[in-house]
Amino acid sequence: MSRRTRADKREILPEPKYSSRLLAKFINVVMRDGKKAIAESIVYDALETLVQKLGQPPEKAPELFEEVLENLKPVVEVRSRKVEVLHTKFQLKLDMTEEKPWL
Repeated sequence: MSRRTRADKREILPEPKYSSRLLAKFINVVMRDGKKAIAESIVYDALETLVQKLGQPPEKAPELFEEVLENLKPVVEVRSRKVEVLHTKFQLKLDMTEEKPWL
């Protein structure tokens, strides 16, 4: 890592089968020890079984994947806040208003 300038942010290229950037990010998350072909086969097999179970055409796999991820994202965030008067910490539930990168 360079001390003089900040490293450039690399753009993630879309994966070749469905040309989806979100699927490419998910494949990179599943990948272990640089075995991208194995990660791709795992993700594509999972998408294939998802499409078969829902009875949708295979072209709808990226849209179904995005829908599944939207359902999995948290709606409420829990943070601890220290109250000075009581000198204790409380868990507060906060709505997820700002966009956080989950994947």
